[in-house]
Amino acid sequence: MNLRITGRRTTAAVAAATVLGLTVAGCSGTSKDDNDSGSGAAAGSTASADPNAPLKTGLKLAFLPKQINNPYETITGESGVAAAKEIGSEAKRVGPSDANASSQVSYINTLIQQDQDAIMIAANDANAVCGPLKQAMSKGIKVVAYDSDTAKDCRQLFINQAKSEDVGRSLVQNVAKQIGYKGKIAILSATQNATNQNTWIDYMKQELAKPEYKDMQLVKVAYGDDDDQKSFQETQGLLQANPDLRAIIAPTTVGISAAARYIDGSQYKGKVVVNGLGTPNQMRQFVKSGTVEQFSLWDPKKLGKLAVHASAALVSGQITGAEGEKFTAGDLGEYTIGANGEIILGPPTVFNKDNVDQYDF
Repeated sequence: MNLRITGRRTTAAVAAATVLGLTVAGCSGTSKDDNDSGSGAAAGSTASADPNAPLKTGLKLAFLPKQINNPYETITGESGVAAAKEIGSEAKRVGPSDANASSQVSYINTLIQQDQDAIMIAANDANAVCGPLKQAMSKGIKVVAYDSDTAKDCRQLFINQAKSEDVGRSLVQNVAKQIGYKGKIAILSATQNATNQNTWIDYMKQELAKPEYKDMQLVKVAYGDDDDQKSFQETQGLLQANPDLRAIIAPTTVGISAAARYIDGSQYKGKVVVNGLGTPNQMRQFVKSGTVEQFSLWDPKKLGKLAVHASAALVSGQITGAEGEKFTAGDLGEYTIGANGEIILGPPTVFNKDNVDQYDF
């Protein structure tokens, strides 16, 4: 099997295996450049996994979020940095302050120059980052997408928060119940090229095509570019153009908080439903004020932690990204890789006035 070996790794591999309680077995290895194309099993590599391989320590791991100042991405990355430290490695967060399609490219190039062991990326655009990511993989750097996927041949793994279909359909189902299956609705998304947003929206549209939603009309998909002020303005524009709007679905933490803030201080409070994906700390005030009845999300701390454990397992040769492979992610338990290198964190939680105070993130 192919292992990435450099002079900076001096900590005994046995110690790493002890940390995670894994069974240590002998594992022969070669230099990362000897016969590893870097493309991983998901992209056609012939590498084989050794689930008993010792977990490497002293790894250099890097998070590249959509935006470095996005609160949700900050929670995810900081949790991942802490998780890396727990397994004897080092992780850092770097990234752009905007969510433009090509804004992550220069950061990928820098991380390649720094000879990182793995790059964990929440892609702003599925294809814009592919060139440099493929270059990273050709140099033996592992690439793990999380939150928002890249094109499948540009990474080895994708850590998905939940099943995309479940997220998209459930948002429509929840809103439909809130408005009695009647009226105009709008979607307030992030950027036009965000992979996760577009996938969820596709499933929302598929759900809306069912007969039970015949009296509901999707009037517009607006884009706030994961910018608070723009999302606020887009919400205002949606209501000016559609004063009889019944609901706004925002599958982005920036969008839902901006939409809720606008509704909370407007004549539409109590008349327009706001639902979508948000963090409890962002949305608590709007739940308690009665502006938002419910919203959903997975635990971003667990997402960051899972991304780190998956990356470490990948670098260590415990997995290659092939469907059916298993690995242990610390106290999160065992995970199985699905089709196309996808790993599902788990189902999202629905938050409301009864449970929102039980969470702090």
